[in-house]
Amino acid sequence: MPEGKQAMEQKIPKHILELEKTFTTAGFTIYFVGGCVRDMLAQRPIKDWDLTTNATPEQMLGLFPDAFYDNQFGTVGIPLKDIPESEHPEVVEVTTFRTEKGYTDRRHPEKVEWGKTIEEDLSRRDFTINAMALPIRHSGEEQSDDSRIDPGQARMTDIIDPYHGQEDLKNKVIRAVGDPNLRFKEDALRLMRAIRFAAQLGFIIEPQTLQAVSTDAPLLSEISQERVRDELLKILGSDYPYEGIMMLKNTSLLQFILPELIEGVSISQKRPGRHHTEDVFTHNVLSLKYCPATDPVVRFATLIHDVGKPRVAAQDENGLIIFYNHEVAGARMAYNIAQRLRLSKKQREKITKLIRWHMFTVDEHITDSAVRRFIRRIGVENVKDMMDLRVGDRLGGGTQTAESWRLKLFKKRLEEQLAPAPFSINNLAIDGNDIMKELQMKPGKEVGELLQKLFAEVDEDMEKNTREYLLKRVKELIA
Repeated sequence: MPEGKQAMEQKIPKHILELEKTFTTAGFTIYFVGGCVRDMLAQRPIKDWDLTTNATPEQMLGLFPDAFYDNQFGTVGIPLKDIPESEHPEVVEVTTFRTEKGYTDRRHPEKVEWGKTIEEDLSRRDFTINAMALPIRHSGEEQSDDSRIDPGQARMTDIIDPYHGQEDLKNKVIRAVGDPNLRFKEDALRLMRAIRFAAQLGFIIEPQTLQAVSTDAPLLSEISQERVRDELLKILGSDYPYEGIMMLKNTSLLQFILPELIEGVSISQKRPGRHHTEDVFTHNVLSLKYCPATDPVVRFATLIHDVGKPRVAAQDENGLIIFYNHEVAGARMAYNIAQRLRLSKKQREKITKLIRWHMFTVDEHITDSAVRRFIRRIGVENVKDMMDLRVGDRLGGGTQTAESWRLKLFKKRLEEQLAPAPFSINNLAIDGNDIMKELQMKPGKEVGELLQKLFAEVDEDMEKNTREYLLKRVKELIA
């Protein structure tokens, strides 16, 4: 990463430059701040152009008649016009400089005052790499043929950096602004944010900040599950999800997020002839590490895929550890975990299915109908995700290869059954209307039950899927 003043200057979207002109013409200053400055310096894609100004919310409303302001934190939403929606969000948010005092709920300040300087505003921010600001500048007359983009640029020589964020960014360090214990007591979600930034950027957390994370870990229990969920999914979706989860564990945060996962610590899985050499917890996190999926929800399922093992652990007649039906217990636990973290219904169902059926057999002798049943159980949309979980499970268990020859064969058979589409009850040669006409029946539950029986037979022997056979067979079923 280039050092601050040497960093590549980046194009500023035209709508941001137009806002800047309005502010400066009226005598106000406006800055890029926080994450977008960090990402400019790191030459990372900028998702949001975070803006702050010395104009109060009331003054901004005077500059932009269509703007709106409905919060105590000085954030004004400014609707954008006459620019294609694909080029910007519908609303740009600009926040007034502010100072904050009193955080009894570990999130919201009891008192917010408008600040007079950008330095005051930066002093309340979480980490040094997020406590930098940059004035918005123009580089001269418009010369671009692209009407959507002005050649304005962010000039890194003007960066305001009172907490040496550039140095920490260069050295790949996450460091709290000022006293880390005070920062975390202001908003306990910052405990997870420290680890999230480390996982996303591949940084380390400096010792004093890291110690404060461990010391203040119990404060996380005061944070809403929705906010915890969002940070957890960002960690799982980062470039270093395994390292992120291990940092959560080593700082004691994990016990306030996924205590069920901690239950696997020291639960041995060793059995003669089995590849497992680690305890249940280590196996789960290593499975996450090696899972090829990038979807954070699939990674989450992989992380907790064996979460049921400690609850069902027992010994067989030889005194060896067994985990009978751990996938069933794990699916129930996963559903409850997903509910607690306020995951969506779709996410809950995906996680639960992946865990419930992750012990699927890949024996080369299974029938085509068994392969089709597997597809129906987990859903066509989850087939690839299940294969990714299985790869993580294998490598996380100590095997040296991502796929056995049996798994490769099974994947090939899945592809055959998925092309052009998996066989379903809708593919039967007859339907409910045919049954009602043939048997002089009225619509009802019995018609559906007959269709299911016919489907089960045809699924075992596809040659039976003819109109003649099925109409004959349906008569036999009610005889």
